[in-house]
Amino acid sequence: MTATLNDAVRALLDAPIPAVLATLNPDGGPQTSVVWVGRDGDDVLLSTAAGRRKERNLHRDPRASLTVYDPADPLRYVEIRGLATVTEDAGRAFAAALAEQYEGPGAGQEYLDLPPEVTRVVVRITPTRVIGTAAA
Repeated sequence: MTATLNDAVRALLDAPIPAVLATLNPDGGPQTSVVWVGRDGDDVLLSTAAGRRKERNLHRDPRASLTVYDPADPLRYVEIRGLATVTEDAGRAFAAALAEQYEGPGAGQEYLDLPPEVTRVVVRITPTRVIGTAAA
């Protein structure tokens, strides 16, 4: 069953605030990464390079947790648990858009200029549970 995001959670995700993604390693232990996030409706999107640990973990086990908090009020946070799908980022367009969102105009060019053999992927997390003070 999917969960919906309220306006406060959407506002946190739409702001250029880094989040922490948790995935499961092959031994069941946690693996975390600081990531930039975007949103498509209630789905959370992030970009990574193909072959990184988080991407390999999600192919093996799609369960993920993402936490983001408001830097102006660290007690205002949300944790989004869900299932992830991984697809290729055609032309690295999503990676470039995230860079522009987080670092400003022109920042996405570094992703567009990567050599053709460098593959970026889009991780889409469909929420199954949303908890935290911003979710209340």
